[in-house]
Amino acid sequence: MRVAIIGGSGVYDLDILDNPQERVIETEYGTAEVKMGSYEGQEIVFLARHEKVHALPPHKINYRANIAALKKLDVERIIGTTTVGGINSSLKTGDLVLLDQFIDFTKNRACTFYDDKVAHTDMTNPYCSEIRENIIKAAKILGIDIHEKATYVCTEGPRFETSAEIKMFSLLGGDVIGMTNIPECVLARELGICYAAVAVVANPAAGYAPEIPEIRRIIALMKSKQKTLIQLLMKAISLMPEERGCTCKDALERARI
Repeated sequence: MRVAIIGGSGVYDLDILDNPQERVIETEYGTAEVKMGSYEGQEIVFLARHEKVHALPPHKINYRANIAALKKLDVERIIGTTTVGGINSSLKTGDLVLLDQFIDFTKNRACTFYDDKVAHTDMTNPYCSEIRENIIKAAKILGIDIHEKATYVCTEGPRFETSAEIKMFSLLGGDVIGMTNIPECVLARELGICYAAVAVVANPAAGYAPEIPEIRRIIALMKSKQKTLIQLLMKAISLMPEERGCTCKDALERARI
């Protein structure tokens, strides 16, 4: 079992790994930089989504290279971290949220590996049920509060949303909003990799907050939650069975004509 963690805003390194090695992985879609090591005997791959110094905005991330690189490293499970704005009024700044659905409002991204062949990937339940169950178990064991369900709205960025857009997303059932989870989640499913994501609510979404959103405050909030977040993910990984019992691994077979 090889697991990858994709770090979002504010999570640029995983310094708890034993015998860490940095590698550049070549794929047909470009290169991806990863850090590989072990934690309590489990092989872990870490990938910083925005690179080490937050050099890449959401719409410029090479999502296909990142996921293809993890597949090349025989990764079977991915847990992504992400910062979000809160749409649902029950979500407060600093809350942890486990995603279970998404609504895609991206526009110009390379969103599939299937450009040259016909394949239709099932995304009825886009986040791996087995990883989600283990994250929920880990949170209970550690006494960490986490919202177990949330619908994530993904926008193109890099701008923040208007208050009118947020009102629309609320009417559509969105709970949180961000700019990076799509197509990352979809690409993992296309390659049969299990994927789940834990979000940190960094601020109320546009129109709900008294202050204007500011990226520096968002990153600072995420950094303040990093220790708790990593503790949760490592515990969840320790609970995962060696063999996968979900249906994610069969997605490619079901997608083909």
